[in-house]
Amino acid sequence: MSSFIKGLLRLRRGPWEMLATILIALGVFMLMQPFALVLFTYSFIVTLIGTVMFIIVSHFPE
Repeated sequence: MSSFIKGLLRLRRGPWEMLATILIALGVFMLMQPFALVLFTYSFIVTLIGTVMFIIVSHFPE
């Protein structure tokens, strides 16, 4: 099992922050792309979930 998966399972800050950051970046990408309306529709909620997740996991132990 990779160290990333182990970190997620052990609730370590690093892997969860990386996942939250990827969600935020994905939400911003979905917001700015001009091709699919369904991606634009869900972009705000994906960005919001990533932001809230980042705030929560910033309290996890390193």
